[in-house]
Amino acid sequence: MWQAEHVRDRLLALPEVSEVEIVGMTTKGDQILDRSLAKIGGKGLFIKELEHALLEGRADLAVHSGKDIPMDLDPEFQLVGFMTREDPHDAFVSNDYASLAELPAGAVVGSSSLRRQAQVLARFPHLKVEPLRGNLDTRLGKLDSGQYQAIVLAAAGLKRLGMQSRIRGVISSEDMLPAVGQGALGLEIRAGDHALADIARQLVDPVCTALVSAERAVSKALGGSCQVPIAGYATLGENTHSFALRALVASPDGKSVIEKRASGSLEAWEQVSSQVIDDLLGAGAQALINLAVQEFKG
Repeated sequence: MWQAEHVRDRLLALPEVSEVEIVGMTTKGDQILDRSLAKIGGKGLFIKELEHALLEGRADLAVHSGKDIPMDLDPEFQLVGFMTREDPHDAFVSNDYASLAELPAGAVVGSSSLRRQAQVLARFPHLKVEPLRGNLDTRLGKLDSGQYQAIVLAAAGLKRLGMQSRIRGVISSEDMLPAVGQGALGLEIRAGDHALADIARQLVDPVCTALVSAERAVSKALGGSCQVPIAGYATLGENTHSFALRALVASPDGKSVIEKRASGSLEAWEQVSSQVIDDLLGAGAQALINLAVQEFKG
C-alpha cells in the first residue's frame, strides 16, 4: 500500500493527471504464509491478482516490488520501467546482537529466502536458518517473541514503513549480494496502452531501469526463481556512463558459491550481462542450479 500511495502521489504531481484511485488487493503470496514461496508457485503469486485487475479493466497500472516481478511477463502486459531505487541491501535485525558475526553457534536466523539462507550459511555455517514469512509486523513479532535470535529483511521495506530503527546494521553487498531488483519499484500496464505508458514513463528512472534490467537478464538466463539461490546487483561506476554487475549462484546449504562480475558501458548493459552469464556457466553454475531444483523437488 505504501508503494501504491507513493506512485499515486508522484502521478498527481504531473500536470496531466488530476485523479488517481487506489484499488487495494491482497495476493496469494500475501495470504499463504505457512509454506515457502517456492512451494506455492514462486514470486509470481505477488502479481497475478494485480494482472487480472489490469486485464479486466478494474485497474490501469500495477506497482510491484522489483524483486517480485517474474523474468517473463505474459504478452498482454508491459513493464514500463523502474522508479528510483531505495536502499537495495539486506538488513540485519536483532534485539540482542549487532551483526551476523556476533551470533553464537546454533543461533536461529529467520528468512524464507534461499538467496539469504545460502549466503548466511556460506559465511557462518555454525548458524541455523529457519523459514520466516508474513508482513513486517508479523516477522518482527516472531523475532520479539524469541522464536529467532535474528532475522534478515530488505532494508527498503523497513525504511519505507518508518521502521529503520529496527535495523541493527545494513549488510554490505560484499557480505550479502542483494536480490535482483531489490529496492526498486516496477510499473506494469496493459500492453498497447500507449497513452498511459507515456504518463508512467515520467516516473521511470532510466539509469535504475538499465541497472535492474542487467540484473534481471542474468536471473532470466539462469532460470531464476524462488527455487534457486541467485543474486544480482548492478552499481554505477564513477560516472553515469559505466557500471559494474555482480551475480552469484549458490547451493541452498551455502557450501558452494559461484560469483562473477563484469563492468562496462551502461548503454551496453546487455553485453555486460551476457559476460557475467557466460562466466557463471563456465564456472559450473548450471550444476548448482540443477542441484537446487533437485533438492526442491525432493
